[in-house]
Amino acid sequence: MKILFVAAEMAPLTKVGGLADVVRSLPVELIKRGHEVRVIVPKYGFVDYSQYQTEPVIRNLTVLSLQEYRKISVEQINIEEVPVYLLSADVFAGARDVYGDDEIEKFWVFNDCVCEVLPYLGWQPSIVNCHDWHSALIPLLTRNKHGGYRTVFTIHNIRYQGNINEHLISRSGLGQYWQAGIWGRPPMPWNFMTQGILWSHVINTVSVNFAREIMTAEYGCGMQSILEFRKESLSGIRNGLGQEEYDPLRDKLIAANYDAADIEGKLLNKKEVQRMAGWKSAADIPLAGMVARLDEQKGMDIILDAIPEILSRAKVQFVFLGRGKEYYEEALQQLESRYPDSVKAFITFDNDKAHLLYAGSDLFLMPSQWEPCGLGQMIAMKYGTVPVVRKTGGLADTVHNLSHDLKHGTGFVFNDYSSQALVFTLKKAVAAFSERPAWERVIRRVMAEDLSWREPAEKYEALYQRALELNISEPL
Repeated sequence: MKILFVAAEMAPLTKVGGLADVVRSLPVELIKRGHEVRVIVPKYGFVDYSQYQTEPVIRNLTVLSLQEYRKISVEQINIEEVPVYLLSADVFAGARDVYGDDEIEKFWVFNDCVCEVLPYLGWQPSIVNCHDWHSALIPLLTRNKHGGYRTVFTIHNIRYQGNINEHLISRSGLGQYWQAGIWGRPPMPWNFMTQGILWSHVINTVSVNFAREIMTAEYGCGMQSILEFRKESLSGIRNGLGQEEYDPLRDKLIAANYDAADIEGKLLNKKEVQRMAGWKSAADIPLAGMVARLDEQKGMDIILDAIPEILSRAKVQFVFLGRGKEYYEEALQQLESRYPDSVKAFITFDNDKAHLLYAGSDLFLMPSQWEPCGLGQMIAMKYGTVPVVRKTGGLADTVHNLSHDLKHGTGFVFNDYSSQALVFTLKKAVAAFSERPAWERVIRRVMAEDLSWREPAEKYEALYQRALELNISEPL
């Protein structure tokens, strides 16, 4: 199959969240499986492309978008074995970040331009895989202006939907498709995402459990009725983990390499984390790490409430790495001042420190309110760090609760979103850590989990094949 990924970001060019990692690593796995996969992203003015050899594909093309004629061009670079198209236009060149800066108009232009350049690439995909709201107009545009392409719409984060207004629709010429009450369909919120859901041939999201959750009022963020309407076209496929970047046996960013056969190096990494935190080495104290954006979604409110209670009952060390809401940054720093021997907060994002924390922690905190798939828990497991998670989204798909005898399971899982549930679960984790022979077996079992792209890539193949085999002219 020939597959084109369309996305707002792709590592290592740009990386705001997990979307960038998926757009980089899934094509690699699909190429290994014999498919032709390419990616198209905006060429942002703030990115340094000098390390890449560029090849012009389209030198000058004029595109009408939102009642303005825009000069665009396309270049190709290669990131590892993945060909990547860089789409140039004024709205991308002047951007200071991937998002923000009039992002609605910016990505509307991106959608228009992608559809206009498709016939001129010199390579024609049979499948166009659109990722999140930033490319969600493409299924509509290709059906009504540029037919012949089968589209897959992948929802990574349903809470960001690309909200628009009637004025913008009137500039687009798509008003006839943007009706609020079409017979047989539920009312449609005015945003990009509704169009991706309604017009794509098939839809998926990034875990099996999250696909179920987003059809409920609690997790659907207003999309639940439309998703319910198209539920026969909706599936869930968990994300995978790039095996080259996250490998404790070969990782050059950690203090000592190790694998499941010999986990001695994990203790050396723990000592380095403790040194970095300003603490003495203490192999017998469980160390819980967290690498995350600091906000409610990642469970920061219940973590802040839980730490004083758990420290009053058990000896535990907590190390945090990340940035986020100012309130949580300050609250962590206050906890560090209150418990200098037990809490350390690095209010930054540092990739070197992140790798070391994954390798050197005993436990990994990820008690999310909601989590479409989650990457942190999978990285932690690859490094033999046992996750502590709430049973939601992809966390429920990837982490299985440890039995009382520690002979089965891969992490500590709780249901209720509360600090009490987190404290109870952390107490269980601390008790389990003290059972040394059994705990080492847990580490090895966790490291043996196959969280690669192998199985998800097979499911994406089936998803693409399903889109190709649909014998319909309209999705609804």
